[in-house]
Amino acid sequence: MAAALLITPQIAIGEEELEWKFMRSSGPGGQNVNKVSSAVQLRFLLAQNHSLAPAVRQRLRRLAGQKYIDDGSILIAARSERSQEQNRRAALGRLEALIRLALVEPKIRRKTRPSLASKERRIESKKKRGSTKRARQGAAWD
Repeated sequence: MAAALLITPQIAIGEEELEWKFMRSSGPGGQNVNKVSSAVQLRFLLAQNHSLAPAVRQRLRRLAGQKYIDDGSILIAARSERSQEQNRRAALGRLEALIRLALVEPKIRRKTRPSLASKERRIESKKKRGSTKRARQGAAWD
């Protein structure tokens, strides 16, 4: 397997899991824009991937959002640079960042309850604030 993208020493994305498409870009470049296909579309075939764990693939699918396509792939477009090679690197960088983000397992939140001491401190501060406000009130008219 020729590794096109090395994520970690254990995880590598092969060239066969990536599809490239090149088209004319609408960005900077002057007349060059009309001649050179510098914009890049990178399609990562997530459905065919076996190097990522199923949980990571699921998180990656969720993180991709609108970039995820119904055929089971992730589509990343890069057109901001002038050269095809720079756009190619930018697209690979975005894919790598997305995969690295999906590798991080979310922390499970455990419910906690406030301690008795913190409850007492809260009530005490409320009582103190109330007494301060009461002391500010003027004497009642007879």
